[in-house]
Amino acid sequence: MADGLVIIPTFNEIENVEAIIKTVFDLKKDFHVLIVDDNSPDGTAANVRQLQEQFSDKLFLEVRTEKSGLGTAYIHGFKWALARDYEYIFEMDADFSHKPSDLLRLHRACLNGADMAIGSRYKKGINVVNWPLGRILLSYGASFYVKLITGMRINDPTAGFVCYRRKVLESIDLDSVRFIGYAFQIEMKFRAHLKKFKIEEVSIIFTDRINGQSKMSSKIVWEAVFGVIVMKIRSIFQKGLF
Repeated sequence: MADGLVIIPTFNEIENVEAIIKTVFDLKKDFHVLIVDDNSPDGTAANVRQLQEQFSDKLFLEVRTEKSGLGTAYIHGFKWALARDYEYIFEMDADFSHKPSDLLRLHRACLNGADMAIGSRYKKGINVVNWPLGRILLSYGASFYVKLITGMRINDPTAGFVCYRRKVLESIDLDSVRFIGYAFQIEMKFRAHLKKFKIEEVSIIFTDRINGQSKMSSKIVWEAVFGVIVMKIRSIFQKGLF
């Protein structure tokens, strides 16, 4: 059995899902893939079921009844992984904004001592392709803001390309994770930081999606802005929850 599971949340990713799955399976290391689909009306889950006939021993599918947010999709995937014997558990987008071959680099970082390896857009300058200037400034500014509020020395705290050692997820009360949008990524890193796990950033090049539509919204942005302050306050006065 593979020791690594790549969790890929999907909603209306029919244009990308088959290609991303096959690209992961073409890597030199053996990974398993779990698709967590939020009942996509475009047939994403049906496409995955067809692929399971070809990859029955390493492609898995969980379909939820409705679109419930990125964070809850990952929590669902984490619990699924922890019920099995995976040692390395990855987060990755379906749209090729994360280069699948970089899974090998994240895995290597954890093999070499990191408890959590982050595919970082900002470790070495700004490595983002095809984003408008406004979105780059928003993302980079958010990273500075998160570092200021939380005290974490992570250059890309909103990154969604991550490898966790199993023990990190086992140590976190997944049912108490509050955020569901991009603030979820911040909260998971903050919880690992508070528990003194070794977090390492691996520089990557992030390329904006070519196919499909972005899931970014103003609600997600505001959750991140105000959620970070609330999270920091809770960590001070409700330490047992973290």
